[in-house]
Amino acid sequence: MSKKQVKEELEHDVLLDTFSKAQSFYDSNKNAVIGAAIALIVIIGGSVGYYYYSTSQENQAQQLMGQATQAYLQGNFQKALTGSEADFTVGFQQIINNYSMTDAANLARYYAAVSEFKLGNPQEALSYIQEYEVPEGIMGVGPISFNGVIHTELGNHAQAAELYVKAAEWDVNESTTPYNYLEAAKAFHDVGNSAKAEEYAQKIIDEYDNSSQVTDAQKLLGLLATAK
Repeated sequence: MSKKQVKEELEHDVLLDTFSKAQSFYDSNKNAVIGAAIALIVIIGGSVGYYYYSTSQENQAQQLMGQATQAYLQGNFQKALTGSEADFTVGFQQIINNYSMTDAANLARYYAAVSEFKLGNPQEALSYIQEYEVPEGIMGVGPISFNGVIHTELGNHAQAAELYVKAAEWDVNESTTPYNYLEAAKAFHDVGNSAKAEEYAQKIIDEYDNSSQVTDAQKLLGLLATAK
């Protein structure tokens, strides 16, 4: 191969052409390129930093949850909520306020709702449960149903009924589904929606005939029939 041919092939080499264009682009846009590189480094560094920060926050919140949960399980709901200066413990409220983005704080919202309800404060309980992020599957049924209980206590029977239906269908099974359908039927009856009350009572009899809720569903249907 002649020197001329070699020179021509080198001049048309794809890699050399690409490098040449890149070098030209860099020379023309040096400040922008450097700025973009710095921004990328900052984003990566920030992501790593946030990961370690959030992990640390989660660990701290989980440790504090142990103290509050112990008071909760002992039935000391006020201490579970606010902690105790005498015992140098914190409660669910402090965990929610100081570690709001953690999973521990989310769980604390549910426990705080139950605690407030047990203390006779349904409105405060409602505030907490509305901020709670409900988990998927069977673990989410109880909190949704409890939200219905709070609304029932507050006299919001229509909202309670819808929540009981949601709880029944959140995780369909032979236990919690008929129970929540019955609660929904009762709530619809309380609000004067006989058609919906009948629908969900009948649903229990038709689809969950082995459940312990069948007898109550039949009684409710009988009550609805006499009222027509």
